[in-house]
Amino acid sequence: MGYFTFNNKQVYYNEIGEGTPLLLLHGNTASSNMFLEIAERYKATFKVILIDFLGHGKSDRLKEFPADLWFDEANQVIAYLKEKDFRNVNIIGSSGGALVAINVALEAPELVSKVIADSFEGETPLKAFIENAAEDRELSKHDDNTIRFYQAMQGDDWESVVDNDTAAVIRHAKEIGKFFHKDLQAFKPDILMTGSKQDEFVSNIDPDYFEKTYGSMLAKIGHGKMHLFDTGGHPAMLTTQEEFYKKSMEFFGRE
Repeated sequence: MGYFTFNNKQVYYNEIGEGTPLLLLHGNTASSNMFLEIAERYKATFKVILIDFLGHGKSDRLKEFPADLWFDEANQVIAYLKEKDFRNVNIIGSSGGALVAINVALEAPELVSKVIADSFEGETPLKAFIENAAEDRELSKHDDNTIRFYQAMQGDDWESVVDNDTAAVIRHAKEIGKFFHKDLQAFKPDILMTGSKQDEFVSNIDPDYFEKTYGSMLAKIGHGKMHLFDTGGHPAMLTTQEEFYKKSMEFFGRE
């Protein structure tokens, strides 16, 4: 474990295991702690790399998150990979981390072998989520189970991290409105998009949300696959961990 420097801030990372690098990218309001259990499985085959994006987990805090959050986090990842001289890296990004993973592959395809993008909303912010983001996040700060999650991810200052993220998400929707800077036609690495049909963030909007959204994106990319799990919630990577692990190892050619 250690730190690398990005924009004069210290970004925490940890590497466990040996072999081809496998980078696990966490979602919004989370940290690399979300992967501690499944990382133990992957480390038997891969060099598992865990990163806490700036403002999260063990990394330096920010007064405010940038509106272009997932692109900024992708640049953190690219800076790390170049500093370590890693090539042919496999990436699994879950929820907001999936947006980061796709941005990394679009901006630095020469560094990436394969990408799994799990449980994410597509190319643009989900209107229903943005409209209720502030209210829903405020309610979450009074739910005991959610508080325990925030504390496990961020520590004692979890509330400021959550507030920073909420503000960034809302600003992004108003000021930017798209997650990727390059057209999906420029996406080169192999990609698998995953999600649960019962994902609580999208199933109430449209039970076929992932199928339609991923299908549209894959048509633009021109290659890749999707796999939707019948059970589980958000994110599929953790709520259907056994099935996800098997599917991911199949995708990476490590059955």
